[in-house]
Amino acid sequence: MHMAKSTYYFEINRNDIVAERNQEVLEEIKNIFEENKRRYGVRRVHQELINRGYQVNHKRVQRLMHESGLAGKRPKEKYHSYKGQVGKIADNIIGRDFSTTSPLQKCPTIEGCRSNNMIASMCQTKDRIGDCSHT
Repeated sequence: MHMAKSTYYFEINRNDIVAERNQEVLEEIKNIFEENKRRYGVRRVHQELINRGYQVNHKRVQRLMHESGLAGKRPKEKYHSYKGQVGKIADNIIGRDFSTTSPLQKCPTIEGCRSNNMIASMCQTKDRIGDCSHT
């Protein structure tokens, strides 16, 4: 490529206007980022720049923050305690009719009634009388 010597040195020594403008915006981005304890991301920094009178595109803010290694703090992942279906579902022996005429006439599960000693002994006492229907 043929180029005049003066053009070559002119291009080498020329100030990059876009880089100077980016440098000014980048300094303001760093100030905003540090003022807010390194918590602000691209959207908040961009909005703060607009509030301070800068007319800058969000993509430029994103690019400058990425090149400078500035990343906002992400919120912690929420805790989810639901583990799906846990345990055993009892069979529908009584047809979901829980109405009774006397206490301890119907227990929700046979295993539940037998595993709890106090209720089991009460059911056995009722059984002797003839009121407990599931044992």
